Amino acid sequence: MIPIDIQQAFDNPRWGRRNNPSMERHALALIAAWRDAGRPVVHVKHNSVEPDSTLRPERLGNAFKSGFGPQGEEPLIEKTVNTAFIGTSLEDDLRREDIEQVVIFGFTTDKCVSSTARAGANLGFEVVVVADACATFDLQARDRQTIPAEVIHRVHLTTLHAEFARVVDSPAVLSALG
Repeated sequence: MIPIDIQQAFDNPRWGRRNNPSMERHALALIAAWRDAGRPVVHVKHNSVEPDSTLRPERLGNAFKSGFGPQGEEPLIEKTVNTAFIGTSLEDDLRREDIEQVVIFGFTTDKCVSSTARAGANLGFEVVVVADACATFDLQARDRQTIPAEVIHRVHLTTLHAEFARVVDSPAVLSALG
């Protein structure tokens, strides 16, 4: 299981309006059930190098949201780009543990979750994206029209499901853990 960038920065109003206000609740339930089943959790944190980013390591927003982040010996992957597979040890770590399937979710559906899912699939991993444990934000298009977060979320999950991942909701993952 790979929770991606569930950091305090995404509570900053400068990100704008987001979808899926239940994302954190679903994510916490998934992580708890995964841990209870004795399965490995690899946490991903974005350390932005952009000067004004709320995700810069020296900013408060870089910290994990309450209840998220590594426990015990759970590994932490720190990244500076959208995908958790570039410039990190993630691929090597997963292969060393003979892990072939990854279950991912977090912030944001259209950026870091999507990029990590696509890269993971291209590297040969079986990728599962948990839709109701992901969220994103409204974006302004080139024509200055606002594209609602719900539309961005749905379109990205649809394209991931069409080629790169199996997209499910948290009850399916929880049921499979049984």
